[in-house]
Amino acid sequence: MALPVRIGVVRGLLKEVSTTAKDTRPIGVGGVLADVLRRELIRGGSADAVRVGPPEGAAVYDGDEDALNRAHRARVPIVAVAEGGGPVPYVLATDVVPLQPGRGFPIDAIARAIARKLGEEGTALAARLPVLRGPLCEQLIASFARKNAIVAAAVWIPGADLPVLTLNQVRLVLRIAAAHGEEIDRERLPEIVAALGAGVGLRALARELLDLVPVAGWAVKGAVAYAGTRALGEAAVQWFGARHPAGDAGPTPRPGATSPAAP
Repeated sequence: MALPVRIGVVRGLLKEVSTTAKDTRPIGVGGVLADVLRRELIRGGSADAVRVGPPEGAAVYDGDEDALNRAHRARVPIVAVAEGGGPVPYVLATDVVPLQPGRGFPIDAIARAIARKLGEEGTALAARLPVLRGPLCEQLIASFARKNAIVAAAVWIPGADLPVLTLNQVRLVLRIAAAHGEEIDRERLPEIVAALGAGVGLRALARELLDLVPVAGWAVKGAVAYAGTRALGEAAVQWFGARHPAGDAGPTPRPGATSPAAP
């Protein structure tokens, strides 16, 4: 059976994910409690993944109003932590994390906000910061599941959606691998094959369900694509997570092991 995507496309995707996985830009933090926030964010991770200082050269930034203005001009993504979560200049309301008086930094909420802001571009940081890894992987899974649901529901020509669905699933697995500190090269082929197999299996399931529910076919296709992509992503997180215990912030040698597959 022919593969749903060309090998050349997969090679290009490997190169793309490998390049972004080598991004060494840190999170930049500023303000009175910058040292405290930095210490919380790097817990169990790489010390150079978060720095106190100006926004220029950072992957994402949080600081005082003057620094936020500079970050805005430099087009550095901004996530702000503000007391009460009130309006912050130069920052979208959805990128403001409320800080409650008398409590510590809400690190989980900050990590989720950074993951939402950076998306795929945050994989290199997630590999170096365990606190960011879980939220970023969940963000990737939700994003790719939604994309595949839309594609599956919108495309009516039989089989025309399979290359797009499969490529999105391959990209998802590779991004999750990169977020766990895995090197992205040809040795990632087992995971790619698993994603390809999952894509073909989902398409076959959708065809069977369409025979049972022909009227609402678009909804069935979308639901199958969403659920299958999410299941594949969650399986990948479990598999790579087992290879990278909590607190691990570096690449792991690859033993001969089975690759993640959708349940």
